Amino acid sequence: MRTVDLITKKRDGGELTEQEINSLIAGYTDGSIPDYQMSAMAMAIFFRGMTSTERANLTMAMVHSGETIDLSEISGVKVDKHSTGGVGDTTTLVLAPLVASIGVPVAKMSGRGLGHTGGTIDKLESVPGFHVEIDNQKFLDLVNLNGLAVIGQSDNLTPADKKLYGLRDVTGTVNSIPLIASSIMSKKIASGADAIVLDVKTGDGAFMKEMSEAEELAACMVDIGNRVGRRTVAVLSDMSQPLGNAIGNALEVKEAIDTLRGVGPEDLTELCLTLGSHMAVLSGVASSKEDARLKLEQAIANGQALDKFKTFLAAQGGDASVVDHPERLPSARYHFEVPAKVAGFVAAIAAENMGLAAMLLGAGRATKESAIDLAVGIVLHKKIGDPILVGESLATIHANSEDVDQVITKIYESIRIQAQSVTPPPLLVGEVK
Repeated sequence: MRTVDLITKKRDGGELTEQEINSLIAGYTDGSIPDYQMSAMAMAIFFRGMTSTERANLTMAMVHSGETIDLSEISGVKVDKHSTGGVGDTTTLVLAPLVASIGVPVAKMSGRGLGHTGGTIDKLESVPGFHVEIDNQKFLDLVNLNGLAVIGQSDNLTPADKKLYGLRDVTGTVNSIPLIASSIMSKKIASGADAIVLDVKTGDGAFMKEMSEAEELAACMVDIGNRVGRRTVAVLSDMSQPLGNAIGNALEVKEAIDTLRGVGPEDLTELCLTLGSHMAVLSGVASSKEDARLKLEQAIANGQALDKFKTFLAAQGGDASVVDHPERLPSARYHFEVPAKVAGFVAAIAAENMGLAAMLLGAGRATKESAIDLAVGIVLHKKIGDPILVGESLATIHANSEDVDQVITKIYESIRIQAQSVTPPPLLVGEVK
């Protein structure tokens, strides 16, 4: 069947067969199907959607468009975790060593940040000497040895998804649930995971700002995972304010260390315990979420999780002494407090705007080519619902320039204070299995 016939079929609400989807993705990957025809198909999918079977077939077609990672050499059930992104989302830095410390093998492929969302690799590279440029065999060996390793995303993983993602970005088809879900799940499946735990964010700082959209995306991804033989669970979590207190690479590493010590922010700790409990159950290390949570809390309390983080950093060339001496992490030359102008209660913290404020300091990338300043960022001192006095600091700016007027303005724009008390939003807002 010609490509134009497939476009017409989807435009008119038809269901594409597995063979048709495979042919479409193979042709687009090898260049025989041009961008303009795939743009038309993406728009047809945007308006017509896809059935559950189509979504699963599209996902697997993208998985098979490039190389896949074989984790069979690693003993145990490999559980991957994916977050749909947000501001101050430090979960992987805490979660990976935490679950590894109780016996869940973590073979993690991570990316760099773009825009206001930070990348796990950028954060880890705040640790002097740490690197992710290791070959696949060493990656597997490290997971077998230490239970944990992190590697950069391969250029040859899901090339069809990379091409299609770039096309969607310039054709107004980014916000298509089937295309988002198949994009995320294709990378997770190609990365070799046996099971997947998804952290789907909703709220101002999330990609899916409306709860209904986040629920639909979560259900779609869980359905894809389970259909193709990967046990998949999704947790829906709030991103109407930044997660934790730190926004910025080295600052988030320090916050992760605090959390592994048991003295981190409550919301970050709770989210990691929740996601980690699902990972432990899926891997078979725990019999229930309650059993898993107890094991994870004990690993924090007895120092096991923190020791695992040190081992992980050292194994990939990092200076593990930063765990006990966080002052050895990159630090900014200047610190500026942002005092409250009125008293009351914090009613809102615009997460996306706070992420953009940190990006102005150099903590994020405006483009893929942008250099990141690992030392800079913002540390919040208040969360939604907290009382605040006039002159009390809302946040501390960590900067390598004295010119922070724009950043201060953005922070004031982002934080709303009111006279009446405020009920904080719930962190965990749903679950899909």
